[in-house]
Amino acid sequence: MSKKHIDEISGVETTGHDWDGIRELNTPMPRWWVWTFCATILWAIGYAAAYPAIPMITSATKGYIGFSSRGELQQDLNYAKAGKMAFQEMIAAKSVQEIDADSALREFAIAGGGSAFKVNCVPCHGSGASGGPGFPNLNDDDWLWGGDLKTIQTTIAHGIRFDGDADTNVSQMPGFADILKPEQTKQVAAYVWGLTNIPSNPALAESGKQIFLDNCAACHGEDAKGNAEIGAPDLADAIWLKGRGEDSIVRQVTAPKHGVMPAWGGRLGDTTIKELTVFVHSLGGGT
Repeated sequence: MSKKHIDEISGVETTGHDWDGIRELNTPMPRWWVWTFCATILWAIGYAAAYPAIPMITSATKGYIGFSSRGELQQDLNYAKAGKMAFQEMIAAKSVQEIDADSALREFAIAGGGSAFKVNCVPCHGSGASGGPGFPNLNDDDWLWGGDLKTIQTTIAHGIRFDGDADTNVSQMPGFADILKPEQTKQVAAYVWGLTNIPSNPALAESGKQIFLDNCAACHGEDAKGNAEIGAPDLADAIWLKGRGEDSIVRQVTAPKHGVMPAWGGRLGDTTIKELTVFVHSLGGGT
């Protein structure tokens, strides 16, 4: 039996392998590491047997404990759905005023309404509900049709100038191109702009006041504060829906633009309409 070679530098026995004068030290892994490695192999075998692990052609092994991540997810979803249904049943049974007065229901309605808003209302009113040219900002306190809960609910449910709903909000500003002369239109535009800004010509604005009282006050009021019952906007609050400046006012007086909002009641249902109402009211501009 040949004697094992001992490395002169380290004093460790070699394996006997020799390559061009280079020898391999015989340094086996520590026992604790070997046993740990064996334990991980046993653990992997047990795990593969207990849980779905080995892929098949169209599925995978089921595992003897019957675990399923999809099944666990479905249980969580069913639990969440049951809790959601309880809140939705209470919302369906209560008025928007009662929902808003109940802190728990209000919180749930705002969350649900916010989700519905992102899906249905963002294309027009924007992701932050700040609107844009021709689309109202829902964060301010300027409301064409009123900003209380009941009015917001009616507006969302029945829309504005929506042909498919008999109860939709309807208002129509006449075009004054055939009623006022061009110079009179400029005068009334200067007056309206001068309610919150400095008109380009104060003399035009002064002349436009009487024209406004004779032709516009019936809807917008003598103080130009508007009338939410008929959707006539407040002209004295520096908030402009169709455009800013005297030229924009001239165009609107001459040939008015009338916005249209769909009636959402038939699409979303009463519960979602209530949630949207509470959400919109909570944005900060509700009254």
